[in-house]
Amino acid sequence: MAHAERAALAEDLASLTDEQWARPSLCGTWVVEEVVAHLTAAASIGRLRWLRSVLGARFDFDLHNARRLADHRGATPAETLALFRAVITSTTAASGHTAAWLGEVVVHGQDIRRPLGLSTTPSTEAATAVADFYASRDFTVPSMTTIAGLRLEATDGTFATGAGPLVSGPTIALVMVMAGRVTYADELTGSGLPTLRTRLSAGSADKA
Repeated sequence: MAHAERAALAEDLASLTDEQWARPSLCGTWVVEEVVAHLTAAASIGRLRWLRSVLGARFDFDLHNARRLADHRGATPAETLALFRAVITSTTAASGHTAAWLGEVVVHGQDIRRPLGLSTTPSTEAATAVADFYASRDFTVPSMTTIAGLRLEATDGTFATGAGPLVSGPTIALVMVMAGRVTYADELTGSGLPTLRTRLSAGSADKA
């Protein structure tokens, strides 16, 4: 599924203008090209290299990410895209949490597409796998904490979790709010939505 989602994203990226490559994404201060370089880095570094990079950055994960992003950003957007295409079928990752690395491309793909007005969305199967993972733990994002005490239900698939006031909507929107992207709350409904919005706002949403 990760390979399929990378391939779909590469297809969308192929038609971007230079101005679109430089447009802000939903991922903090990164522009589209930087998000793509980050995805390439994530699919290019194994556990030992990742640990060395983190140690070299003295556990400053922003610095770690910035260094690895720079390593995988081309001199032009076309080069950056070529580097990303080269890792479409990569199985390299910093840990064995496969759903987490599927989540990288699912979430960051939407970080890119949403600001550009691109309509492509991940498959419901892929989004469900990521949603199940995010609901089960805080990993690279505080996803489980964000939805504590709430009931989440997908309206387009099988994902459902938790107990409490209801939040419902498309699976990908539930994934994106668990990843801290507050703009996707607009696609959700339910009595638990005000609580979720408050948590997202307090947590400085729309970041990596």
